[in-house]
Amino acid sequence: MKFGGSSLADASRVDHVCKLIKSQISTGSFPSAVVCSAMGKTTNNLLNAGDFALQGRISVDPLRTLHLATIEEFGMGEHVREDVEGLLDELENMLSGVKLLQELSPRSLDMLVSFGERMSSRIVAARLNQLGVPAAAYDSWTVGMETTSNFGDATVLPGSEAKIRNCFKEKIDPGTVTVVTGFIGHDVNGKITTLGRGGSDLTATTIGAACGLDEVQVWKDVDGIMSCDPRMVPAAVPVSKVSFEEAAELAYFGAKVLHPIAMMPAMRAKVPVRVKNSYNPDHPGTVIKDSSNSLVTAITCKRDVQVVDVVSTRMLGAYGFLSKVFEAFEKSRLSVDVLASSEVSVSMTLDKKHGVFPGHPLCSDLEGLAAVNVKSGKGIVTLITDVSRSSEVLATVFQVFMTQGIEVEMLSQGASKVNISLIVDDKVLEDAVRSLHACFFEEKCLIDMPSSNMSPEEEYASEYTP
Repeated sequence: MKFGGSSLADASRVDHVCKLIKSQISTGSFPSAVVCSAMGKTTNNLLNAGDFALQGRISVDPLRTLHLATIEEFGMGEHVREDVEGLLDELENMLSGVKLLQELSPRSLDMLVSFGERMSSRIVAARLNQLGVPAAAYDSWTVGMETTSNFGDATVLPGSEAKIRNCFKEKIDPGTVTVVTGFIGHDVNGKITTLGRGGSDLTATTIGAACGLDEVQVWKDVDGIMSCDPRMVPAAVPVSKVSFEEAAELAYFGAKVLHPIAMMPAMRAKVPVRVKNSYNPDHPGTVIKDSSNSLVTAITCKRDVQVVDVVSTRMLGAYGFLSKVFEAFEKSRLSVDVLASSEVSVSMTLDKKHGVFPGHPLCSDLEGLAAVNVKSGKGIVTLITDVSRSSEVLATVFQVFMTQGIEVEMLSQGASKVNISLIVDDKVLEDAVRSLHACFFEEKCLIDMPSSNMSPEEEYASEYTP
């Protein structure tokens, strides 16, 4: 079980989470490990404290207040208070060094932010013990989490899973809940590192894969994965199952789901990951596993993108055209979202904030090779779907768009085999998404579709596997 910062925001949330863990145990589901993020906004406050130290001011009062007030509210023993106060004193001494040296290197920054997880894990373990659940707090490196030395964005070393497996098998009492710090690890020199985006989720899936667990539960503040952004489509429904590939595509387009890197250990070990809501624990959430069987799993979108059309000015079949185009994009450090190509042209979408403007170096690099045309104000509609049935999906999409008068300017089917992306004008993006969602999820399609024997609610119930 992994709990994020919003799930551990304050004393009341810590209490809720610990009682949730106790409730799970009472139903026969004993968690081999509980992975904790820092409480609430602690990581942001630690980063701010680092900035203040560089400016000559030491400020840990908000951090001291949050953690000691939580200990005080629970009436925890003196040993817990001394442990957390010791970490706060260590933090203050470190910030004094930053103030004195006027330097905060990536290695020091990783050590700085590690204090959040180290304090939260101790408080959670202490609260579990108060509730009658035997628990012990562990820094992740003490259970075998070893990483590269790429401070700020370290990766887990291949040998870590074997070390974690041996540690849980030989050193940890199976009748005790192991509360582990998420997000952080040690490199081979014993220096603290952080795992970058999705770091706490990665800690959980690495432990789950290493120990061959039945399931990894990642508790967030949403009811799993939704069929669409409910802010755009109020009728969005929960998605019961998605494949790892589908979840990775959804994460890229901003869905509140695991970061693709965090899913890799579970995917390799074929360990299902369930995304659940700590604010609504009775909801079954979404299971991420090897495969799903939906025609369309979810619809997502990206607003305000540019379409860059690059058309060769040389003869048909000129050798190396695409390689030269991609070299130019790499030189300008431009990241492409969606791509469609032919022998003499290629169209790509770019995020506007990293886009192409008049006089951009990309235009100069491609001069004499290709004509570059940039169109702004576009949007990407992405269907996470079974592309082996793409004809069926696209037939519906184009009929709906024809009825709505929506023009598709570009189409791309992802190499992952779970993604179909369409480029439309940004001002009709919401209409496009809502119309497609009505067809695939609400049985309110503008056109006639093959009838289903089940309502969306019945389909959800049939797909959910406890």
